[in-house]
Amino acid sequence: LRVILALGFAAAALAAWPEARRRAVVFALVALGGPWLLPASALELVPSDYKDLRQALRVKDARVVAQRFSPLGVVTVVDSPLAPLRHAPGLSLNAAAGPPPQFGLFIDGQAAGALTRYDGDLAPLGYLADTTAALPYRLLDHPRVLVLGAGAGGDVLQALVHGARRIDAVELDAQVVALVQQDLAAFSGRPYDAPGVRLHVGEARGFVAASREDYDLIHVALLDAFGSSAAGLGALSESHLYTVEALQAYLARLAPGGLLAITRWVALPPRDSLRLFATAVAALERRGVAAPGHALALIRSWNTVTLLVRNGGFSAAEVATIAEFARERSFDTAYLPGIVAADANVFNILERDDFFAATQALLGPDRQDFLERYKFDIAPVGDDRPYFFHFFKWRTLPELVSVRAHGGLPPLDWGYPILVMALLQAVVASLALILLPLVMAGTRRVFTAAPAALRRRVAAYFLALGLGFMAIEIPFLQRFALFLSHPLYAAAVVLAAFLVCAGLGARFSARLRPGARWPFAAIAVLALLYVVLLPPLLGELMGLAPGWKILLTIALIAPLAFCLGLPFPLGLAAVASRAEPLVPWAWGINGFASVVATLLATLLAVHWGQSAVVLLAVAIYGLAAWQFPRED
Repeated sequence: LRVILALGFAAAALAAWPEARRRAVVFALVALGGPWLLPASALELVPSDYKDLRQALRVKDARVVAQRFSPLGVVTVVDSPLAPLRHAPGLSLNAAAGPPPQFGLFIDGQAAGALTRYDGDLAPLGYLADTTAALPYRLLDHPRVLVLGAGAGGDVLQALVHGARRIDAVELDAQVVALVQQDLAAFSGRPYDAPGVRLHVGEARGFVAASREDYDLIHVALLDAFGSSAAGLGALSESHLYTVEALQAYLARLAPGGLLAITRWVALPPRDSLRLFATAVAALERRGVAAPGHALALIRSWNTVTLLVRNGGFSAAEVATIAEFARERSFDTAYLPGIVAADANVFNILERDDFFAATQALLGPDRQDFLERYKFDIAPVGDDRPYFFHFFKWRTLPELVSVRAHGGLPPLDWGYPILVMALLQAVVASLALILLPLVMAGTRRVFTAAPAALRRRVAAYFLALGLGFMAIEIPFLQRFALFLSHPLYAAAVVLAAFLVCAGLGARFSARLRPGARWPFAAIAVLALLYVVLLPPLLGELMGLAPGWKILLTIALIAPLAFCLGLPFPLGLAAVASRAEPLVPWAWGINGFASVVATLLATLLAVHWGQSAVVLLAVAIYGLAAWQFPRED
């Protein structure tokens, strides 16, 4: 953090040097010494009192035993001797034993799982056979396993317990791996060094795209905490793990008869588990499976559900095996081929069994009608709209508000309404800051001196540029985050490419004739081409090495970003030549539009998808071309 602060002051010094050398010297001196004079407490990260980590540390003698930092988050491991952690998602209430000693794992203060003690003896890990996630191992003998989102190694241990002959474990956060394999190796037993285990630090979709191996089981781990899931904290986060295209990619890497297993938390009324089921149905149909119901199974415990998707249909013997596995552990079969209502909702009884009713509807002819009637949005999601955890429907809001009025906490994905409120706040605050100067007589007099038609054009033109630029940049950032297989690479490479190439375009604009319109046509053509060609192109090239993907990303973004940099200086020059007092208004309106568009583009992408937002941006740039600042 000190280095980053110093770089900011150093950049200011370089910018100020040609015209304000004294100021530049001050900035340079601050860059050299200022950040290092800050006390350590000024840079200390203190988690909120409402986060899981602070609550865990309130227990007597609880302590942090290890911690690592990275741009992906702060990873903290906690030991609580007096109130030992017992983390076993989906454990049967019939289980004879629980887990051995565990440390709690927290990421950015939110519970993210547990690190289980392992000394090479698999006997204390027998409890793992009594979880819903153990179901696929009942159907497979010594499978080749791929674990996506391996985290602290719990799912790797489960594969070892069940005799997997080879395990590929994929984990994005290298700091989690370092904590398990290095800092706490004596406690963890270094599970990623176990015989037959191969560790891969990387993103799940990127690994699957690059892999040429087939697996008997692909297991997508339970990646988030129950509290985070129930609160809807990921409602606006893109997740490319659970899209139709993702499930198609996983199924393509399964051997004949192989299984895809995904475990999620139970939420009531059910949301993500039903969306996952609907997405699996869509993925199977896209693969040409005529009867997707024959390849699906869904069981639930009191707090987790596990979905199985088979590469091929389940046999009658396998259906019987799944039913027996569930019955022995008092799990409910939410869906099995041939299931009837009497077979569901037997052990963990719900007043209304939405799981059975929904799975039947999602496989029936009235699927679309059910999706429209259901209280939450559980329609399948794709890579163009990868908001798997967004379930909010506006028509359900009155009911949720009425529940809240009676003292209940609605099961609402809070990220979405917070985004809407933030958008409204940004609009109100920005409009106030633009319009308040008109209260001053001098400012109003200068403003009204410009022709009315020109004032209208300035407002429309620079508003359109701010909205249009961000409506292209935000979807591209999301699209290339999947292609680059790492959110940090996407943020660094995509934003840098857009800003640098747009800056080069702005510099080049001085060579164009005043009022040139061809940049708008170029933006429209390139954006439309990218909407059509980018998804299949990036999908085919996802398996490239990271360096090549970075170079390709820059090459693809550069032409469009260069053209996006042209309209602003062209318009600004036109305003300056006709009514120079309007230049500050042009800057202010464009800044307002850029702030609002960042929120608005995300909001629209949630509902319409990224491609639709880019198409809207093309229309906005068409409006900008029409409203180019000139006097009528």
